[in-house]
Amino acid sequence: PDAEKTPGYWNDGARRRLELALALQPSARRAKNIILFMGDGMGLPTISAARIYKGQLAGGSGEESVLAMETFPHLALAKTYTIDRQVPDSAGTGTAYLCGVKANAKTLGLSGAAVYGKCRTAFGNEVDSILHRARLAGKSVGIVTTTRVQHASPGAAYAHSASRSWYADANMPKEALRDGCKDIAYQLVHNTDINVILGGGRMYMTPKRTPDPEYPDDPAQNGTRKDGLDLIAEWLSAKQGARYVWDKKGLDAVEDDSVSHLMGRLEPKDRKYELNRNASTDPSIVEMTEKAIRILRRNPNGFFLFVEDEIDHGHHSGRAKQALMEAVMLDRA
Repeated sequence: PDAEKTPGYWNDGARRRLELALALQPSARRAKNIILFMGDGMGLPTISAARIYKGQLAGGSGEESVLAMETFPHLALAKTYTIDRQVPDSAGTGTAYLCGVKANAKTLGLSGAAVYGKCRTAFGNEVDSILHRARLAGKSVGIVTTTRVQHASPGAAYAHSASRSWYADANMPKEALRDGCKDIAYQLVHNTDINVILGGGRMYMTPKRTPDPEYPDDPAQNGTRKDGLDLIAEWLSAKQGARYVWDKKGLDAVEDDSVSHLMGRLEPKDRKYELNRNASTDPSIVEMTEKAIRILRRNPNGFFLFVEDEIDHGHHSGRAKQALMEAVMLDRA
């Protein structure tokens, strides 16, 4: 604090930053691994507030704190809109940053030629994600999210759906099922060979009335599928070296190098807020990210990993502390 009162403190700091900027060289090497961290709902006001909150959690005044991403050599701003709306949703934006194509709101993995809610318009208008292309290139791929894995942001990495809300077949209109569209949970298992899948969304994977392993006495958490499919069992039987877990104990136990595929469905729907998380039974986004990297990095061809923290769920409900704690956890990850 005393040093901040002297001009030299600020001049020396400015000089160091200028020297680092002038010494920066363009990268001439192709990246082997890519990790895309996405703070859903993390606009500039949230970034500023999270930076201050992070510093205050460390015992400082907050403003002097720096987020991990602010230490990167390059920073930029992105325009967020969909073809049909100024204020976008996570499905249209997920399609943009994962597939490279602007799309219509509430549609997943489809070009702007597809119409929201109209199943038939999806056929022939599918666009591939960077996760799908990385897998075709021989890399291992993974998804880590604090929401359900069938949610809009992670869904854009593997699904092609005219509606972001078609989590399971039970969530689809009869017309869409009759026209041959598949729900997002089904596509998670069948579209792309994903090595690591960590997040919520258990109920969309199992037949209707299947008791949840964590909440067996709560029928509201039961499986919802009407087609009778057990997508978890299908996924396990189709992969060599596959493991399924549903809590922190199971995730922590995955240390075997023979595990090439890991599915962790850690809640029936979305994960709990960090401030409500039971640290003994529910893994954090930091723990999930580390476990994913430990598995994916074994591939000599490299890997692609998508990591999402659902910060905007706190904002939607007007809970600033919930949102900012999620942003801090993404920073730690």
